[in-house]
Amino acid sequence: MKLTNRNLHRDIAYFYIGLIIAFSFSGIILNHRQDWYPMDYSYDTKEVQLDLPLDIETLDSEEYIKKISEEWDLASDYDGHRIRGKELRVFYKDNIILDADIETGNALLEYKRKVPILGHTMTLHKSTNNFWIWYSDIFGVAMLTIAITGMMITKGSNSFKKRGWKLALAGLIFPFIFLILFP
Repeated sequence: MKLTNRNLHRDIAYFYIGLIIAFSFSGIILNHRQDWYPMDYSYDTKEVQLDLPLDIETLDSEEYIKKISEEWDLASDYDGHRIRGKELRVFYKDNIILDADIETGNALLEYKRKVPILGHTMTLHKSTNNFWIWYSDIFGVAMLTIAITGMMITKGSNSFKKRGWKLALAGLIFPFIFLILFP
């Protein structure tokens, strides 16, 4: 098979079609995550009442958090916590989260699951795994190759030289205008 821009463009696009679709969906979802975030969903919740100490240092200790977690058999699943303002958030393995109001002790224990397919594509999109970062970098180079070879496929009056450069320029200008108007 002769290596041409058309063949290179086609074969790289075929190879990466699954990742192109996955990144497209997850990118759109990430853009609208304030309205809908399907990374995970609550499949069970429990309202609980906590007797929390007034001393923030005691409350902010791993030992204390593990102690209160024993009530739900989650002490061994403790994965971290944070205090922001009047809210205590405790993270447990298997996507379990406890949100508590420090002043009232009112809390919600949420058991969450990843949304099938969509949640998993978002995991790929946001991954910090070294292997995946390298694979994503290779994917980025492949996207550049698809873009460059795509510019060279068409000949004649619809070629990049005659017509395509105008659309490409318009496509480049729009993001810059957006960045200037909305820094």
